Amino acid sequence: MYKYEIIMYWSNEDNAFVAEVPELPGCMAHGSTQEEALKSINEAMELWLDVAREHGDPIPEPRCHRLVYA
Repeated sequence: MYKYEIIMYWSNEDNAFVAEVPELPGCMAHGSTQEEALKSINEAMELWLDVAREHGDPIPEPRCHRLVYA
């Protein structure tokens, strides 16, 4: 499992859940359920990282997220 932030939302236009990984440009996936979208985005992240390694492209470090309580 990768430690990248995943943003998931419902798209009325696509009639599907869409998942995006902001740190990996263009890395998106979708599914008819949240579970399907999550499975698909994990596969997409793996492919994104494999292609970056093959081409010698830089691989972004996952952002460090903190919870701030007010």
